[in-house]
Amino acid sequence: MRRVALVTGGSRGIGRAIVQSFAREHDVASTWLTTPPAAMPDGVLTVKADLKDVSAAEEIVSAVVAQFGRLDVIVNNAAMVEASDVEGFDASAAAQMLHVNLLADQTLLARALPHLSPGSAIVNISSINAVLPPKGAALYGASKAAMNLWTRAMAKELGSREIRVNAVAPGAVNMPEEPQTEKLTKAFADETALGRLATPDDIARAVRFLSGDDASCITGEVLTVSGGYRL
Repeated sequence: MRRVALVTGGSRGIGRAIVQSFAREHDVASTWLTTPPAAMPDGVLTVKADLKDVSAAEEIVSAVVAQFGRLDVIVNNAAMVEASDVEGFDASAAAQMLHVNLLADQTLLARALPHLSPGSAIVNISSINAVLPPKGAALYGASKAAMNLWTRAMAKELGSREIRVNAVAPGAVNMPEEPQTEKLTKAFADETALGRLATPDDIARAVRFLSGDDASCITGEVLTVSGGYRL
Protein backbone atom coordinates (compact mmCIF):
# COMPACT_ATOMS: atom_id res chain seq x y z
CA MET A 1 0.00 0.00 0.00
CA ARG A 2 1.29 3.46 -0.95
CA ARG A 3 2.14 5.70 1.97
CA VAL A 4 0.48 9.09 2.22
CA ALA A 5 2.54 12.25 2.74
CA LEU A 6 1.24 15.70 3.65
CA VAL A 7 3.47 18.68 2.79
CA THR A 8 2.48 22.13 4.02
CA GLY A 9 3.38 25.05 1.79
CA GLY A 10 4.04 22.77 -1.15
CA SER A 11 3.28 24.96 -4.14
CA ARG A 12 6.71 26.52 -4.65
CA GLY A 13 10.40 26.36 -3.76
CA ILE A 14 11.48 23.72 -1.28
CA GLY A 15 7.92 22.59 -0.65
CA ARG A 16 7.27 21.94 -4.32
CA ALA A 17 10.49 19.94 -4.64
CA ILE A 18 9.43 17.83 -1.65
CA VAL A 19 6.00 17.21 -3.19
CA GLN A 20 7.55 16.16 -6.50
CA SER A 21 9.99 13.85 -4.74
CA PHE A 22 7.31 12.12 -2.67
CA ALA A 23 4.90 11.83 -5.61
CA ARG A 24 7.11 9.22 -7.27
CA GLU A 25 6.23 6.61 -4.65
CA HIS A 26 3.64 8.15 -2.32
CA ASP A 27 0.17 9.59 -2.44
CA VAL A 28 0.66 13.27 -1.64
CA ALA A 29 -1.37 16.16 -0.28
CA SER A 30 -0.06 19.72 -0.34
CA THR A 31 -1.35 22.89 1.27
CA TRP A 32 -1.07 26.36 -0.21
CA LEU A 33 -2.26 29.85 0.62
CA THR A 34 -0.93 32.65 -1.61
CA THR A 35 0.65 30.78 -4.53
CA PRO A 36 -1.84 28.64 -6.48
CA PRO A 37 -0.33 25.24 -7.26
CA ALA A 38 0.64 24.78 -10.89
CA ALA A 39 1.97 21.78 -12.82
CA MET A 40 1.67 19.46 -9.84
CA PRO A 41 2.27 15.74 -10.40
CA ASP A 42 -0.86 13.75 -11.21
CA GLY A 43 -2.88 12.69 -8.20
CA VAL A 44 -1.58 15.31 -5.76
CA LEU A 45 -4.35 16.65 -3.53
CA THR A 46 -4.05 20.41 -3.04
CA VAL A 47 -5.75 22.07 -0.08
CA LYS A 48 -5.98 25.83 0.33
CA ALA A 49 -5.41 26.58 3.99
CA ASP A 50 -4.39 29.52 6.14
CA LEU A 51 -2.29 28.08 8.94
CA LYS A 52 -2.81 31.26 10.97
CA ASP A 53 -6.38 29.99 11.43
CA VAL A 54 -6.59 27.40 14.23
CA SER A 55 -9.38 25.58 12.37
CA ALA A 56 -7.15 24.92 9.34
CA ALA A 57 -5.51 21.82 10.83
CA GLU A 58 -8.80 19.97 11.18
CA GLU A 59 -9.81 20.87 7.62
CA ILE A 60 -6.44 19.73 6.21
CA VAL A 61 -6.37 16.39 8.01
CA SER A 62 -10.02 15.68 7.17
CA ALA A 63 -9.38 16.37 3.48
CA VAL A 64 -6.33 14.09 3.39
CA VAL A 65 -8.02 11.20 5.17
CA ALA A 66 -11.17 11.56 3.06
CA GLN A 67 -9.09 11.39 -0.12
CA PHE A 68 -6.54 8.72 0.78
CA GLY A 69 -7.88 6.97 3.87
CA ARG A 70 -4.68 7.34 5.88
CA LEU A 71 -1.73 9.57 6.74
CA ASP A 72 1.86 8.41 7.22
CA VAL A 73 4.21 11.37 6.77
CA ILE A 74 3.87 15.04 7.70
CA VAL A 75 6.35 17.59 6.38
CA ASN A 76 5.97 20.94 8.15
CA ASN A 77 7.40 23.21 5.47
CA ALA A 78 5.08 26.24 5.46
CA ALA A 79 6.63 29.24 7.17
CA MET A 80 6.59 33.02 7.42
CA VAL A 81 9.63 35.26 7.40
CA GLU A 82 9.07 38.68 8.93
CA ALA A 83 11.61 41.36 9.72
CA SER A 84 11.93 42.05 13.43
CA ASP A 85 13.61 45.41 13.58
CA VAL A 86 14.37 46.30 17.17
CA GLU A 87 13.05 49.86 16.98
CA GLY A 88 10.17 49.26 14.57
CA PHE A 89 8.96 46.05 16.18
CA ASP A 90 5.51 44.90 14.98
CA ALA A 91 4.11 42.61 17.67
CA SER A 92 1.10 41.54 15.59
CA ALA A 93 3.20 40.45 12.61
CA ALA A 94 5.64 38.68 14.92
CA ALA A 95 2.81 36.80 16.65
CA GLN A 96 1.45 35.59 13.31
CA MET A 97 4.90 34.40 12.26
CA LEU A 98 5.46 32.52 15.51
CA HIS A 99 2.06 30.90 15.14
CA VAL A 100 2.69 29.70 11.59
CA ASN A 101 6.29 28.63 12.24
CA LEU A 102 5.61 26.65 15.42
CA LEU A 103 2.13 26.59 16.94
CA ALA A 104 0.47 25.58 13.67
CA ASP A 105 2.75 22.54 13.50
CA GLN A 106 1.68 21.50 17.00
CA THR A 107 -1.97 21.99 16.10
CA LEU A 108 -1.60 19.94 12.92
CA LEU A 109 0.12 17.14 14.81
CA ALA A 110 -2.63 17.07 17.44
CA ARG A 111 -5.30 16.71 14.76
CA ALA A 112 -3.31 14.16 12.74
CA LEU A 113 -2.18 11.97 15.64
CA PRO A 114 -5.25 9.68 15.66
CA HIS A 115 -4.41 8.78 12.06
CA LEU A 116 -0.67 8.20 12.51
CA SER A 117 0.29 4.57 12.97
CA PRO A 118 3.61 3.02 14.10
CA GLY A 119 6.23 3.73 11.45
CA SER A 120 4.89 7.19 10.66
CA ALA A 121 7.30 10.09 10.40
CA ILE A 122 7.27 13.85 10.86
CA VAL A 123 9.91 16.02 9.22
CA ASN A 124 10.11 19.71 10.09
CA ILE A 125 11.80 22.25 7.85
CA SER A 126 13.97 24.33 10.14
CA SER A 127 16.79 26.68 9.11
CA ILE A 128 20.46 27.28 9.69
CA ASN A 129 19.24 30.59 11.13
CA ALA A 130 18.22 28.65 14.23
CA VAL A 131 21.90 28.62 15.21
CA LEU A 132 23.21 31.53 13.11
CA PRO A 133 20.76 34.34 13.96
CA PRO A 134 19.91 36.57 11.00
CA LYS A 135 20.40 40.29 11.51
CA GLY A 136 17.07 42.08 11.20
CA ALA A 137 15.05 38.86 11.51
CA ALA A 138 15.89 37.67 15.00
CA LEU A 139 12.42 36.32 15.77
CA TYR A 140 12.41 34.26 12.59
CA GLY A 141 15.65 32.63 13.75
CA ALA A 142 14.17 32.22 17.23
CA SER A 143 11.09 30.51 15.80
CA LYS A 144 13.31 27.98 14.04
CA ALA A 145 15.38 27.44 17.18
CA ALA A 146 12.11 26.71 18.96
CA MET A 147 11.20 24.30 16.17
CA ASN A 148 14.46 22.42 16.74
CA LEU A 149 13.65 22.01 20.43
CA TRP A 150 10.07 21.03 19.59
CA THR A 151 11.41 18.43 17.16
CA ARG A 152 13.43 16.78 19.92
CA ALA A 153 10.58 17.06 22.40
CA MET A 154 8.06 15.44 20.04
CA ALA A 155 10.55 12.67 19.26
CA LYS A 156 10.58 11.91 22.98
CA GLU A 157 6.80 12.22 23.30
CA LEU A 158 5.98 10.00 20.31
CA GLY A 159 8.80 7.46 20.46
CA SER A 160 6.71 4.96 22.40
CA ARG A 161 4.21 5.05 19.52
CA GLU A 162 7.03 4.31 17.04
CA ILE A 163 6.52 7.68 15.38
CA ARG A 164 9.75 9.44 14.43
CA VAL A 165 10.24 13.21 14.44
CA ASN A 166 13.22 14.90 12.78
CA ALA A 167 14.07 18.17 11.08
CA VAL A 168 16.04 19.38 8.09
CA ALA A 169 17.81 22.74 8.43
CA PRO A 170 18.64 24.27 5.03
CA GLY A 171 21.34 26.85 4.60
CA ALA A 172 21.11 29.30 1.70
CA VAL A 173 19.00 27.79 -1.08
CA ASN A 174 18.75 29.12 -4.61
CA MET A 175 15.05 29.05 -5.49
CA PRO A 176 14.16 28.66 -9.17
CA GLU A 177 11.26 31.10 -8.78
CA GLU A 178 13.42 33.80 -7.16
CA PRO A 179 17.09 33.12 -7.97
CA GLN A 180 19.71 35.05 -6.05
CA THR A 181 21.86 37.51 -7.94
CA GLU A 182 25.20 36.18 -9.16
CA LYS A 183 27.01 38.40 -6.64
CA LEU A 184 24.95 37.20 -3.67
CA THR A 185 25.13 33.57 -4.80
CA LYS A 186 28.92 33.80 -4.91
CA ALA A 187 29.05 35.49 -1.50
CA PHE A 188 27.08 32.63 0.07
CA ALA A 189 28.89 29.93 -1.89
CA ASP A 190 32.28 31.27 -0.80
CA GLU A 191 31.20 30.64 2.80
CA THR A 192 30.52 26.93 2.17
CA ALA A 193 32.86 23.97 2.14
CA LEU A 194 31.36 22.66 -1.11
CA GLY A 195 31.47 26.03 -2.84
CA ARG A 196 27.82 26.06 -3.82
CA LEU A 197 24.34 26.81 -2.55
CA ALA A 198 21.85 24.04 -1.89
CA THR A 199 18.99 23.43 -4.30
CA PRO A 200 15.40 22.59 -3.36
CA ASP A 201 16.06 19.05 -4.58
CA ASP A 202 18.96 18.73 -2.10
CA ILE A 203 16.53 19.52 0.72
CA ALA A 204 13.86 17.19 -0.69
CA ARG A 205 16.28 14.24 -0.76
CA ALA A 206 17.13 14.80 2.91
CA VAL A 207 13.43 14.91 3.78
CA ARG A 208 12.77 11.69 1.88
CA PHE A 209 15.62 9.98 3.71
CA LEU A 210 14.40 11.01 7.16
CA SER A 211 10.84 9.98 6.36
CA GLY A 212 11.74 6.54 5.06
CA ASP A 213 12.78 3.13 6.34
CA ASP A 214 16.49 3.85 5.83
CA ALA A 215 16.17 6.25 8.78
CA SER A 216 14.06 3.89 10.91
CA CYS A 217 16.28 4.35 13.99
CA ILE A 218 16.79 8.11 13.61
CA THR A 219 14.61 10.45 15.64
CA GLY A 220 15.03 13.77 17.41
CA GLU A 221 17.74 14.91 14.98
CA VAL A 222 18.23 18.15 13.04
CA LEU A 223 20.03 17.46 9.76
CA THR A 224 21.76 20.54 8.36
CA VAL A 225 21.86 20.70 4.55
CA SER A 226 24.00 23.73 3.77
CA GLY A 227 27.01 22.61 1.77
CA GLY A 228 29.10 23.11 4.89
CA TYR A 229 28.17 26.74 5.52
CA ARG A 230 30.64 28.56 7.80
CA LEU A 231 32.55 25.47 8.82
